[in-house]
Amino acid sequence: MSDINQLISIVIPVFNESESISFLLDEVIDVMASHNFNFELIVVNDGSKDNTHKVLKQLSFKIKELSVISLRKNYGQTAAMSAGFDNSTGDIVITMDGDLQNDPNDIPKLISEINNGYDLICGWRFDRKDKLLNRKIPSKIANKLIAKVTGLKFHDYGCSLKAFKKEIIDDIKLYGELHRFLPVLANIEGARIKEIKVNHRSRKYGSSKYGINRTFKVLMDLLTVWFMNKFLTRPMYGFGFAGIISIMISLAMSSYLIVLKLMGEDIGNRPLLMFTLILGIAGVQLFSFGLLSELLMRTYHESQSRPIYRIRSINSTNKN
Repeated sequence: MSDINQLISIVIPVFNESESISFLLDEVIDVMASHNFNFELIVVNDGSKDNTHKVLKQLSFKIKELSVISLRKNYGQTAAMSAGFDNSTGDIVITMDGDLQNDPNDIPKLISEINNGYDLICGWRFDRKDKLLNRKIPSKIANKLIAKVTGLKFHDYGCSLKAFKKEIIDDIKLYGELHRFLPVLANIEGARIKEIKVNHRSRKYGSSKYGINRTFKVLMDLLTVWFMNKFLTRPMYGFGFAGIISIMISLAMSSYLIVLKLMGEDIGNRPLLMFTLILGIAGVQLFSFGLLSELLMRTYHESQSRPIYRIRSINSTNKN
């Protein structure tokens, strides 16, 4: 059930989608109008090199709900989505691709689930209409790996069709290729998240902008998200613990070598001596990294007036 005064922001990043975008916007408008939703359309043109800019400019004169944000160059989907988030004013923010593969008819389902108390609803393309080798198999492997590393058991992290409460969007800062990890980032902020099945359609126009070359970027961002999920507020627990273990092992081996030296043995050419020194130096460095990370995290939170907690609600009784 939707509040008639509730504003829905629909954010659509596009790159070279001149053939698809007008059909997609027509579909979205029909769905939103048929359900009497109050909505705004925010299309982010991510440095398209085809006629996308011209098509969007013409559409902006015809569609009163449409705002077009044109980026100076192709920054990537994460930056484009961030630009859309920053310029959205709705109570609920919907994201979707501009290639017609996401079905606008699923939007009411996402909004309904948000109004049932969830902070983020993720689409699951359970019957995906993509090529098997270069899209479906790499995506399936990536989804299983992300679920394993982050502990958030979802089927489809890469589906762009999602619905967010605005306050969750305001808490998330995007960079790199982190749009794929939005559920994980929202989970760090304490969001209530649900995954629902959505329709997926075959691409009609153009070609996919993604390939297997994104795998390396995804793996690097996965390591970043894993560390954020584990040690965002206390990085010392990660670096410091590893540093202390290294130092303790180094001290134990040093003691052993000192005993051997006192017993008259020559330890100067033993590989264990070099290994002991390396462990000791590495331990001190890791511990120092932990301290520096603690200072950086404090600066990060304090400079943004960013608390280390999130309040869902406060219930109190006025006793005066």
